[in-house]
Amino acid sequence: MARILSIDYGKKRTGLAVTDPLQLIAGGLATVATSELFTFLQDYTRREQVERIVIGEPRQPNGQPSENLQRVMQFVSRWRKAMPDIPIELYDERFTSVLAHQAMIDAGLHKKARQDKALVDEISATIILQDYMRARTKS
Repeated sequence: MARILSIDYGKKRTGLAVTDPLQLIAGGLATVATSELFTFLQDYTRREQVERIVIGEPRQPNGQPSENLQRVMQFVSRWRKAMPDIPIELYDERFTSVLAHQAMIDAGLHKKARQDKALVDEISATIILQDYMRARTKS
């Protein structure tokens, strides 16, 4: 079986998470500069077997598109053209940053650690992936 990779796409930084090869457990992979994301993913998918990519679809709480949606769609389009063998799909990412901060509090991280935006992005990508996996098993 191949891994599923998730992306919490940001203007400056992007959080990444990935499943184990059996797709049982989701864990943080990295936070990379968004400008380096495409190259990072190409390198990663050469080394590891990835079945699909799930990218957070940024929406406001009322369901309207957020300002980042256009950037996400540009990345999705670029990926689909360059890497058609690895499907990429959008998944609602509303509230993942809030959940990531709460997870950090629950884990007992100090305020300074909770201000680490790269860590928040990676945890957000993990939450997107966990939610995606949970929704898939319900289907």
